[in-house]
Amino acid sequence: MKIISKIAVAGLGLVFTGTSVFGQSLADAKKAIDAEQFQKAKSMLKNLVVTQSTKDENYFYLGWVYIKQDYPDSAKAVFQKGLGVNANSALNHVGLGIVARLDKDKGGASAQFAQATTLAGKDSKPYVYMAKGYLLPDANGKVAPADATAALDILNKGNTASATKGKDKNAVAQSNDPELFITMGEADRVLLKSNDAYTNLSTAQTLDPRSAAANVGLGVLWKYADNFEDAEKQFQAALAIDPNYGPAYREWAETDLRWAQSNPSKASEKVKEAAEQYKKYISLTDYSPESQMRYADFLINAGDFKTLQQVAGDIAKNSNSNLRANRYVLYSAVENKDYPAAITAGNTWISKADPKRIIPRDYLYLGRAQIASGQDSLGVQSLQKALQLDSSFVDVYLDIAKSNFAKKKFKEAGEAYDIYASKSRNAKLTDHFYAGMGYYFGFVIQGSKGIKDPKAPRTDSALLVKADSAFSYVAQKAGANTPAIAYLYRARIADMHETDRNNIKGLGKPMYEKFIAAAVAKGPPATQTDKDQLTEAYDYLGNYYEFKEKDEAKAAENFGKAREIDPANKAAVDYFKRKGGGKSK
Repeated sequence: MKIISKIAVAGLGLVFTGTSVFGQSLADAKKAIDAEQFQKAKSMLKNLVVTQSTKDENYFYLGWVYIKQDYPDSAKAVFQKGLGVNANSALNHVGLGIVARLDKDKGGASAQFAQATTLAGKDSKPYVYMAKGYLLPDANGKVAPADATAALDILNKGNTASATKGKDKNAVAQSNDPELFITMGEADRVLLKSNDAYTNLSTAQTLDPRSAAANVGLGVLWKYADNFEDAEKQFQAALAIDPNYGPAYREWAETDLRWAQSNPSKASEKVKEAAEQYKKYISLTDYSPESQMRYADFLINAGDFKTLQQVAGDIAKNSNSNLRANRYVLYSAVENKDYPAAITAGNTWISKADPKRIIPRDYLYLGRAQIASGQDSLGVQSLQKALQLDSSFVDVYLDIAKSNFAKKKFKEAGEAYDIYASKSRNAKLTDHFYAGMGYYFGFVIQGSKGIKDPKAPRTDSALLVKADSAFSYVAQKAGANTPAIAYLYRARIADMHETDRNNIKGLGKPMYEKFIAAAVAKGPPATQTDKDQLTEAYDYLGNYYEFKEKDEAKAAENFGKAREIDPANKAAVDYFKRKGGGKSK
């Protein structure tokens, strides 16, 4: 369900809590990172690498902020400086491994992580951040199960390496780092191991009862279980610990949005609440371009493309160096039917951004804008590029199908509709119907020359089988609500299988009868098309009863009904002329 939220840009320019005076310790910087106050953390860490230039940790956490802000090249330079300060810095080797992963350099990442593991000793943090590197979402905002599994493997090694024996002699030795168990919980959640995730997050709470992050992690776990009430309680618990903990508001907003999408009766209420929670999140972080882009991602999920276009415009104006603003302009402009702006932004983004940052949806939106602007060939090429990036991105087929249908490339349209209808979770019965239409007209239409000669050989009869299968599927699923037109096409297809016109079998009879029943149930024919279709069906039955069954009463009845709808109907006029002007019974 698409939710159009009423989120307003006004109110986001609130006073940023705690951004005017920066603490100068690494602990303060790490707290700011945890609270997603990345600009604040960056300023603090830039100061620390100057005032405490021999501490390699300062460089790592500055590089980590760059990673979180999507500047891997800047991160790499900082990690290298950290190794220049301390060549045995496990954390900075981890950082370079993360950058290598982002660059799709698996060998480089493995080498750096192996070196970090050798140097880590009993320090849990290198293991934690190796895992966090695996849990960074890809360009589509997802974490692959294989990456989550790799993260868990690393964290288990870190737990063993940093394990300490507690006061309880019977207790199993484990790490005393709550962040390790929070990260474990995140990896478990990605792998749908809800019980394990709950156990690990609860362990983190035991180790640090004042951990806002652990409470938020539990809230996220409840969110994905659609237990929205308990999710809210966890976010409230996090804010009771730290009223300025922005991630709690962000996750609360995402939870409200998911709640709205799953419960239409609460949609309006929860979308409004989501907007309010997100405003609080923004006010507690920093209204930087990166913060605005997180807000833009939220607006995409909320379906509020009007506000998105305003926010995207602001990002583009204030952050000329960040190309990603063009993605948001592209998406919002397409949704708001501003296709020239969409094409300009899309071409800029796709031509200038690192290819690794381009996702299928980028090409999908550009293709839609191009097709809407009459650039059909370019549009289909863009849509096909989306499929090249990700063959599972099946929603692209709907746009390809519509474009081909409009250009009378019916066979190709039928194939695209068929793939979309069979694979997309968003497919409707109408898509199956149009797959049938595409295959049907792909059989009977030859280019732009119109209908083939009925006596001409049909070289691709498999298209008829596919068309009939699609219409049959519609009838099976729709039942009593089957559109009459589906029966009409099935009747025509059946009739095409008559190989001997001098000895017809009446293959189309059952479907023509179903068509008539469904059409008449709607009331008298309202349009000329309705009249033509009904007379076609009555004419068929009239011919069937006259020539196949030799039942003149039934023949006259059906031709008579055709004549009532259209007094000039040729088949009916010819019939009654042959019969001496007799009337239907």
